[in-house]
Amino acid sequence: MVTRCISGAVLVVIALVTILSGGYILAGTLLAISCIGFYELSKACKIHGNKVNALEVVCYLAIIAFYALTVFSPDETLVLLWAVLFFLCVMGVYVLTFPKYHANQIMAAYFCVLYAPVMFSFIYRIRMMEYGIYLVWMVFIASWISDTFAYFTGVLLGKHKLAPVLSPKKSVEGSIGGVAGSALAGALFGYLFSAKVGQEVNLIVVCAVLGALGSVISQIGDLAASAIKRNQDIKDYGTLIPGHGGIMDRFDSVIVTAPIIYFLVYYFV
Repeated sequence: MVTRCISGAVLVVIALVTILSGGYILAGTLLAISCIGFYELSKACKIHGNKVNALEVVCYLAIIAFYALTVFSPDETLVLLWAVLFFLCVMGVYVLTFPKYHANQIMAAYFCVLYAPVMFSFIYRIRMMEYGIYLVWMVFIASWISDTFAYFTGVLLGKHKLAPVLSPKKSVEGSIGGVAGSALAGALFGYLFSAKVGQEVNLIVVCAVLGALGSVISQIGDLAASAIKRNQDIKDYGTLIPGHGGIMDRFDSVIVTAPIIYFLVYYFV
């Protein structure tokens, strides 16, 4: 427990420094985390072997290219071009080295890049929006604060299983508690920083809604990451973070929450 708490504190410090800094520092940090997340997923999905292979090289180059486009290109259509070219490169490796890779590995490689690196990049996109320095924290409130409320509500009131086969300890009551707690924490966060954004945006209401909706998505992300581990018969994705596991173990809910928060803010705030 002590190790877990120390690791958690270090993660909070890193998050504070990089997110408050924004710009290249945040983008570079997310790129590094994304590459580690992809590595963990590639091992879980049986893409990575004893050494880095051609398929992985293509994926790492695609991740770097994607972040370069995210940071330096204002043309969103280039992201679509990236997705197509990445697909073609992966298929090129598949056919030119056939039968080295199975079709399942090819599909898994594309999935792994979309799952971790692309989804992670939305933290940068939120941070660079107007009021993003405040709204970006809703990703973590909707993920980590929600998880905390869900845990304690489940311990105290949990009776009905949410996903009995996949995660027997999670309950419907805990899930509802996570949503309510995240909304409450979001509203409190909005209240504390509402003076910073003036009257243009009702930050209290916005953050409460983002907290509630984000909590629902974060719980889906948490369960989805657990399902992958069950399918692949592994306990953790990695051992990088003492007491937590790997990047994918600690950020499984953050990954799926970030894009939802981004689009909610983009279209409705």
